[in-house]
Amino acid sequence: MTRTGSCVCGQIAFSTKHDLRSVAACHCTQCRKSTGHFAAAIPAPWDSIALNGKVTWFASSATGRRGFCGTYRFWEEDDGLTYIMAGSLDDETGLRMDGHIFYADRGDYYRASDGLPCFAAGRSGPEVAP
Repeated sequence: MTRTGSCVCGQIAFSTKHDLRSVAACHCTQCRKSTGHFAAAIPAPWDSIALNGKVTWFASSATGRRGFCGTYRFWEEDDGLTYIMAGSLDDETGLRMDGHIFYADRGDYYRASDGLPCFAAGRSGPEVAP
């Protein structure tokens, strides 16, 4: 199944045939600063994404970068995966969120109340109370 997405200004459009599965909510400081809240993203191999438009990349760490047009669209780690902002997808997705990562960095003005696991850092770390 091909999924398509775009940004609000229309500068970037993309598609992927990768089998998108679950959405992760990332509460790390960089995602909060990039989006104004937490980020909801879906992993896909970068080579599965067809891109139309110019993405400006920002090296946000030694191992990762963030892709923008004027708004935040992608996050890429050096493992070959690119995380697509879930809100960028067109149409109904049928996807579900499956957990919260870097929850220890969340803003102090909210708590997760969806019953999904909350991990202090990445998924390999300990779970914490919402």
